[in-house]
Amino acid sequence: MDFITVKARAKLNLSLDVKAKRPDGYHEVCMVMQTIALHDVVSLEKTERGLEVTCNNPKIPMGNGNIAYRAAQIMVEKYEINSGIKITIDKRIPVAAGLAGGSADAAAVLKGINALFSLGLQQHELMDVGKCIGADVPFCIKGGTVLAEGIGEILTELVPLPEMSIVLVTPKIEVPTAWVYNNLDLNMIQSRPNTYAIINAVEKRDINALAKNMINVLETVTVPRYGIIEEIKTRLVNLGAAGSIMSGSGPSVFGVFTDAQKAKNAYSEMKDDRWDCFLTHAEKS
Repeated sequence: MDFITVKARAKLNLSLDVKAKRPDGYHEVCMVMQTIALHDVVSLEKTERGLEVTCNNPKIPMGNGNIAYRAAQIMVEKYEINSGIKITIDKRIPVAAGLAGGSADAAAVLKGINALFSLGLQQHELMDVGKCIGADVPFCIKGGTVLAEGIGEILTELVPLPEMSIVLVTPKIEVPTAWVYNNLDLNMIQSRPNTYAIINAVEKRDINALAKNMINVLETVTVPRYGIIEEIKTRLVNLGAAGSIMSGSGPSVFGVFTDAQKAKNAYSEMKDDRWDCFLTHAEKS
């Protein structure tokens, strides 16, 4: 095998709670994460020598500044790969949007190199490598519906989500993750997600109960500063979403729908020059 293509699927946070700030600067979190169908396409090709990354999105850095490049570099060094590798990223996931697009690309590179060079690594071994690259990379390797704790590295697989439609909206603004966490006041959080109510809803395949309990505490930082986030949430609910929250540190917002036709209608109604809009659904992995 000299060439392989891997889908790098985006993630959503069905809930996000921040428990405490640790002495090392990281935050203790508790969140339910979900893989969705929206994806980048990552192609890997054997070459004579060196590592090369190209991407159709000019916002994506090349070389060491690219998380997918670093993932490849670690695999090459760790497993003494002598061949060169060319990585091509067809970017479809919005950049810096709370959807783990970069981490998904890195995870795809780890999986792709494992297959391309017949390394025979198990999923848990790839996840261990992923921990060295970024907090979301192990989840992006595992995929599905997962409870994430610690700093996001302690993953517990949950039963797959019931079938539902998702309308995802990414406003054309930049919300730096570091700014969000630096401005998060844990003492000011009045409403936190009931994570185990969400898990129970997933197990019972009750989308309405899931939607009712979806909360992202990082909205206490982003919503007062970026009114467009609340506007999108409100519009999605008014268009029939059972619930709507921001994903990750934003700015992406999504609504979950029990009715596929309502989701299609909402997707059509939400078209706006101020944001990108996607009609998607949950994926098992």
